[in-house]
Amino acid sequence: MSPLKGLLAAIFTTLLWAAVSTAAQSPVAVDLRPDGRNPVAPVMGDHLQFWSTITNTGKVPIEGMVAWISLVEIDPGNEQPVDLEDWSAHKAVTGVSLLPGQRLQTNWPMRLIKGGDYRVVISITDRRGRQVYTSPTIQFHVCQKPVLNAGRVLPVAVAVPFLILGLMAFNRAKSHRRNEKTYIGI
Repeated sequence: MSPLKGLLAAIFTTLLWAAVSTAAQSPVAVDLRPDGRNPVAPVMGDHLQFWSTITNTGKVPIEGMVAWISLVEIDPGNEQPVDLEDWSAHKAVTGVSLLPGQRLQTNWPMRLIKGGDYRVVISITDRRGRQVYTSPTIQFHVCQKPVLNAGRVLPVAVAVPFLILGLMAFNRAKSHRRNEKTYIGI
C-alpha cells in the first residue's frame, strides 16, 4: 500500500470513528443509585428508595420529558415485568423541561411486596425525541417473609375447638337443668 493510501485510510478511519462517537453520545445522562439507608437484606414489607439524576448533556433543551421507573422480576422460570401498582405510588415524573447542562434529581420510593430477585431501571424520553434512554440497572433480592406465624395461629387453632366444646357442654347442662325443673313442677 502506498504511503498516500495509508494516510488517507488513517484519516478516513479517524473521521469515521469521530462521527460514530459523536452520534453515539446521548443528549441525556441517567444515573441511578440506591439510597444509603436501604436495608442490606430487604424483606417483604420493607421500604427501599432509589435516586436518579437526569442530566441534559445535549445542546438543546429537553421539553416535555417523561421519566419512569420499571421493575423486572428475574427469578428463573418467572422472568417478567412487575406491575408497580402495589409497589410504588411514585411511578413517573412528567412534563419536566431541562435546559442544556441542567439536572433533575428524583427519589423513587418502593414497598417490597413479594420475595425474589429484581432489577430496577429508570427510562427517559421526551415529546420530540424518538429515543428512550435508560439508566444502569440495580439488582436486589427480597427475602421471603412468612405470612403465617405459628406463634399466633397455634393458640387460636387449639383454643377454638375447646371453646366450642365448652359452649356445647354449657348449653347441654343448661338445657338439662331446665328439663329437671319441668319434671319437679317448679
